[in-house]
Amino acid sequence: MFGTLRMRRSRGAASGFLLLLLGLWGGLIAFIGPYFHYAYTPATAWTYNTGRLWLEILPGAATFLGGVILLTSARRHSLLFGAALAAAAGAWFTLGTVFSPLWNNNLPMGGQPASLTVVMRIAEQVGFFTGLGVVIAAIAAFAFGRIWSLPSDADAVIEPAPIETQPAEPVG
Repeated sequence: MFGTLRMRRSRGAASGFLLLLLGLWGGLIAFIGPYFHYAYTPATAWTYNTGRLWLEILPGAATFLGGVILLTSARRHSLLFGAALAAAAGAWFTLGTVFSPLWNNNLPMGGQPASLTVVMRIAEQVGFFTGLGVVIAAIAAFAFGRIWSLPSDADAVIEPAPIETQPAEPVG
């Protein structure tokens, strides 16, 4: 019973690595995106404001932390917590700009896409918030389901019980 909550570390490794990268992207793209003409207002590099804190830095950090937990933990409950944390961060990336007017005097906090063309404005919305959040939530849900569905002792090798044979009695 002691080892029943332990799992192989590789159970969340691929998902954890992807979540780590996506968390870095989500937390840093607002600061480095203006170098590549891929930005939200204010469209200057390394400009901090509370909208970036609540809508990009914190969910990016939560996604990154969920990825680290999935990469390093071998305990089922820790793995499930890491996946749930990343899924919640993905949901916040997707819905944070929608709910931000509730606490920001009826104004969205995230700003506006800084590009002039419609295609680039859509790409910025998808890459900064909506699409990023959906991808994070999907990867985290996949990891959560994979961890939850496997029995905790699935890695143990189960050997079949030996078949008892009795010597045959002479017929006669």
